[in-house]
Amino acid sequence: MTNPVDIRDLLVQFTGPDLTQTLARIERAVRGVAANDCASFLEGAGVGREALAAAAEMKRLAGQINVTIHALGILLCLPHILEPDERVEYVSLGAGNTGREFDLETNLRVAEFKFIRWRGGAESIRQNSVFKDYLLLAEHPTVKRKYLYLLGTEHAFKFLRGGRALSSVLSRNDKLQKMFVERFGEAFRTVGDYYAVHAGAVEIVDVSPWLSELAEELIEEPDAGADG
Repeated sequence: MTNPVDIRDLLVQFTGPDLTQTLARIERAVRGVAANDCASFLEGAGVGREALAAAAEMKRLAGQINVTIHALGILLCLPHILEPDERVEYVSLGAGNTGREFDLETNLRVAEFKFIRWRGGAESIRQNSVFKDYLLLAEHPTVKRKYLYLLGTEHAFKFLRGGRALSSVLSRNDKLQKMFVERFGEAFRTVGDYYAVHAGAVEIVDVSPWLSELAEELIEEPDAGADG
């Protein structure tokens, strides 16, 4: 079952226009049902293996959405990024960097992309991810320009200039934490301490004007693993 329309239609047969109301109706109707009544009750309620298979397929497809957005976002940024004499050397479009160091490398730049909309609250996972990308770009030994492309930059700059402890930011990534300690020891206590010294290493660019379709959406990151 791969046709999204067929999947949707099978699911709607069960969910109806309002899933909450449908489930409440089934909960009321199932009272008193005995073993001999199950088959007819399930059929009447639209509960079947076809609906379950459709739900499982929809979940599988939904799991690919974030990776798809990441890939499309990078590719649609290229016309806005590439300069006249610039050539793509590689892009990494899947979850993680699939063996490549960054999302994009050209003859002139290396770059990472984050298509997430921050809300400005307690967003430690997103902060950790942005700091990881910034750090790896900043410390990468290359003469090429370094870019971090974000969907909005206000909250990212606030985080990078702020006082969150580096021990907290790096606590869930053993590989990154080891690299940082080996390189800097205890020279920096907070994210802001590190950024104050390395603010010029990476240019942070807002891609919202290029990707207006994502500008108001909350996009989760593809799962790249703790050290990805």
